[in-house]
Amino acid sequence: MVGARGSTVRGRTAPESMNESTIRIAMKTTFARAGLALAAIALAGVLAGCTEATLGDVSPKATKPLPAALVQSMRAKGMTTTSPIMVRIFKEEGKLEVWKQKDNGRYDIAASYDICKWSGRLGPKFTEGDRQAPEGFYTVRPHQMNPKSSYHLSFNIGFPNAYDRAHGRTGQHLMVHGACSSAGCYSMTDEQVEQIYAFARDAFKGGQTEFQIQAFPFRMTAANMARYKDDPNYAFWKMLKEGYDHFEITKVPPKVDVCERRYVFNQIPEPGRAFQPAAACPAATQPENLTVAYRSYQASYDSAFATALAGQGKTSAPAPSIAGVKEAALVADWSRRRARGEKVTREPPTLERPHILASEQPAARSTPTPMTTASVPAPSPAAPAPVTSEPATQEAQAAATPEAAPAPQTSMRKRLLGMFGG
Repeated sequence: MVGARGSTVRGRTAPESMNESTIRIAMKTTFARAGLALAAIALAGVLAGCTEATLGDVSPKATKPLPAALVQSMRAKGMTTTSPIMVRIFKEEGKLEVWKQKDNGRYDIAASYDICKWSGRLGPKFTEGDRQAPEGFYTVRPHQMNPKSSYHLSFNIGFPNAYDRAHGRTGQHLMVHGACSSAGCYSMTDEQVEQIYAFARDAFKGGQTEFQIQAFPFRMTAANMARYKDDPNYAFWKMLKEGYDHFEITKVPPKVDVCERRYVFNQIPEPGRAFQPAAACPAATQPENLTVAYRSYQASYDSAFATALAGQGKTSAPAPSIAGVKEAALVADWSRRRARGEKVTREPPTLERPHILASEQPAARSTPTPMTTASVPAPSPAAPAPVTSEPATQEAQAAATPEAAPAPQTSMRKRLLGMFGG
């Protein structure tokens, strides 16, 4: 016997009072329970294998190694194929960067890719259907990787995060994926996403439990911040810039928390205290070396920002951005009507142009489909018109992104102090 718990004929003889029919029923029950036990064992094996083994065995496209030239370039910088990674995204420049940890613990850029398509405008995602690609700090864990994606390969970026939920922002299935089509995602060519997927897969194999995605509207230089100083999203972007600056200073992904409905970076709460997204920020400290370095960095930035403002007429005009919750709701309503098959304008509406006849629409924008791979510069594509999104039926499992339990404060304190020399 299989040794199933509660077996009705396990080492026992049926009583003489049992008739033939009763014995047959008992045997059927035994075999049914044994089948369930075997199924449970098989399922447990599948679930236990839903890490590198499953991801590696699903499809050849999910197992392709990084190009030899790229691996050689990484080694020259003191990186291994399995060292931790971090991803940075810049909408206006149309770039996705993969950064890797070097032997000294700092990160350096390993590869840069031209984003094939992203939808919406500059600015954060507010609501389901607004077709905005998210901005902020997100976390990707192994269960968010999808080798069976209908868009070649993909991973869920983790929207909504704690900050988004604190602000009531909604949306699901926001991905980095292939197939060069997007309605709220960051879409790459298939060749590009195979490499990006391989970076993540190999880092997880090396023991990294999660990696950070930093999604920005543009490179947060003094010149760019000066260009967008009057934008309705400026306060949000200025908050993101602190995390951007911390990485620029340390070349280590910042520790990210949320309290008082805002991001805070590299803060260590007092013993017994914790960050709660909607609650007041607890008393916290920061490594002294980081505080001093940030103060010096900010002084240089302020000077450069003033210079940029003085010469603002010589810079390029700002790109369009989403005008807050009202415009997001307008686009979401357009998306719902379009999904129902109603006649709507070809392009999503804006607050400036809420009702435009299809005949008055500008010609559809055509975005090139570059096959650019690692570290090969190409012209930055403009934000393209939305096309499609990752189907919910294909990504339902990958969309679940539970917040990881925070590490013990003593461990985090040691890590940060060691990281910044405090």
